[in-house]
Amino acid sequence: MFNFLALLSGIVIAVMVVFNGDLTAVYGNYNATFIIHVVGVIFAFIFSKLRGKKLLPRQKLPLWFYSAGAFGIFTTIFNNFSFGKISLTSILALTLFGQTAFSLLIDNLGLFGMRKHPLKKSSFIGLIFSLLGIVVMLDDVAGVDTAAVIAIIFSISAGLNSVLTRTINARLSEHVGAMPGSFINHLVGLPFTLALAVFIPSNNISLLAQSPSPQAWIYFGGLLGVIVIYVMNVAVPKISSFRMTLLAFIGQVFIGIILDLIRDSDYSPATFYGGLIVAAGVGINMLIEYIQNLRNGQRKKIE
Repeated sequence: MFNFLALLSGIVIAVMVVFNGDLTAVYGNYNATFIIHVVGVIFAFIFSKLRGKKLLPRQKLPLWFYSAGAFGIFTTIFNNFSFGKISLTSILALTLFGQTAFSLLIDNLGLFGMRKHPLKKSSFIGLIFSLLGIVVMLDDVAGVDTAAVIAIIFSISAGLNSVLTRTINARLSEHVGAMPGSFINHLVGLPFTLALAVFIPSNNISLLAQSPSPQAWIYFGGLLGVIVIYVMNVAVPKISSFRMTLLAFIGQVFIGIILDLIRDSDYSPATFYGGLIVAAGVGINMLIEYIQNLRNGQRKKIE
């Protein structure tokens, strides 16, 4: 079930990216990020209240438990800088590299109070395949200039940051619940997104005052963001961060390609083949673990 939820989070992210991309085309990056958070706060509040959930914890928690919404803004900043400096395929690959590296660190050291998931021998197959997939997707990082080097660093940092935020959110949700955790994430991030919209010189904040787009569906990226964080809050504590990263990536890549084909948009074959390699590694890894669990079960019966 939790493996499916990890895969589902990637699928929803792929759809969310389309919605948010179309919203950005109308309002600009920073205005769109602010709108997404406003919509997210509203829907997360409604869902929490409908389920009779309290929005704040009863006990006092460390301040860093509430920091995921603030850290999440840096992912937007990193990605916005990277776009145009290197290809989208390379951004995706480098982000996956950052996610993979930090996920393994969290799993092996039990950072942020997460349960330890030491890297098993069978997991090395998934790791090797994921690294091969990343190499396949790196299509233009040779001969780069200074701006591209910074974009590479920022893309890796975006991956690190996404794992950091989902881990902190998961810790918070253990005390407040998955949906209130999503609410707090969006609420904390809201003033930061407003600050970006107001103070970034290149941003035209007056676009927020224009008439709403007739394409109402573009405003529901925030709703999908609430769902993504909710699903991750449920799944992250139950499976390894490494597996969470790879399954979410697989769901995002292949649904993203399908959506590109439906919308008649360009997609990179390198992304498809890289994603296929990663998926093969995860599949083999899960099959080996399943066989090992069967053997362990049979041994226990014999004993």
